[in-house]
Amino acid sequence: MADAAPPLRAIDLNVDCGESFGVWTLGEDALVLRHVTSANIACGGHAGDPLVMRRTLRLCRELGVSAGAHPGYPDVQGFGRRALPMSPEEIAAHTLAQLGALDALARAEGVSLTHVKPHGALYNQAAARRDVADALAQAVAAFDRRLILVGLAGSQVIEAGRAAGLGVAREAFVDRAYEADGSLRARHLPGALIASIERSVEQALSIALRGEVVAHDGARVSAQADTLCIHGDAPDAAARAEQVRRALEQAGVAVRFAGASTSSAAGAVP
Repeated sequence: MADAAPPLRAIDLNVDCGESFGVWTLGEDALVLRHVTSANIACGGHAGDPLVMRRTLRLCRELGVSAGAHPGYPDVQGFGRRALPMSPEEIAAHTLAQLGALDALARAEGVSLTHVKPHGALYNQAAARRDVADALAQAVAAFDRRLILVGLAGSQVIEAGRAAGLGVAREAFVDRAYEADGSLRARHLPGALIASIERSVEQALSIALRGEVVAHDGARVSAQADTLCIHGDAPDAAARAEQVRRALEQAGVAVRFAGASTSSAAGAVP
């Protein structure tokens, strides 16, 4: 009897989580973390507090999920989705402070952080602006060069991470629409969020198997990704994660935290 065929490839499935704060609960972390392989945990900038961070880290340890930091602009009121007029020096300092906070709690829980992924407006600005990307990458490198920097495939943050000597992971999204240039469609525009789980599954398979997404205007865009993101603040995040993972595995894609990209090729954004 012939051996089973090996998986076509491996890809990580990540979730932005730990975004509750005080008495306010956001997302269904305990459910969605059962279906992903890495977690980006808010660390007090845009959301999260010490109790939430520690509880989320504990869940990651119990479920075998790789834990990473999800720093953002210090803007709880705007959920980190507003671009603040901060200098690169300020961005680096606030990033370091958030990494330190999460790492202290991770050590107390016996968890080693594996990666860093910026959040919201900081993520988008780092994708487009090299000065912001360099500030992030240099902060991560100063904190721990073993951490993998996660960013939009082909964007400035990937190049900045490599220049800083960091491992990088190129990211694509299963629940966000794309523009023809490979950028994410702005949240305030129609169709920016993919509500249908079926469409998310189709987009995940297209990225994992063909390395491309269909943009909002119908253009086919390259998306060479190491990790796929699901937003944990969506009401159906757990069901979406479960169905995306099942579809990937049924297609022969191994879903696991694979670490840093070894490719030097650019991704979606020229």
